[in-house]
Amino acid sequence: LAPCNGTVGTMFDTGHAVTLNTENGAEILIHVGLETVSLGGKPFKVHVKDGDKVKKGQLLMEADLEAIKAAGLPTITPVVICNSDEFTKFEAHVGGDVTNDDVIIDLGK
Repeated sequence: LAPCNGTVGTMFDTGHAVTLNTENGAEILIHVGLETVSLGGKPFKVHVKDGDKVKKGQLLMEADLEAIKAAGLPTITPVVICNSDEFTKFEAHVGGDVTNDDVIIDLGK
């Protein structure tokens, strides 16, 4: 799900990752699992395309986590702020499962 409002920068063909450009200027990379590009898109279903405007909570992609685990890959999903140096406040809330209502990163300029 989209963690915030923004525009899809790149939805990777394999569906394993997406970049978002947010309304406050953050460039976010969401990467489902580690090394999952090697699966060739099989456990993923894409719901957005490059240039789409998205709202917080909107479905971006689906991932079959059991298929990823069966392939021997971790399902940890990094959320990376690619231009974090442009923000004066950067506070990450880490360590566990999250819902769409949870704040995972606070940014400020």
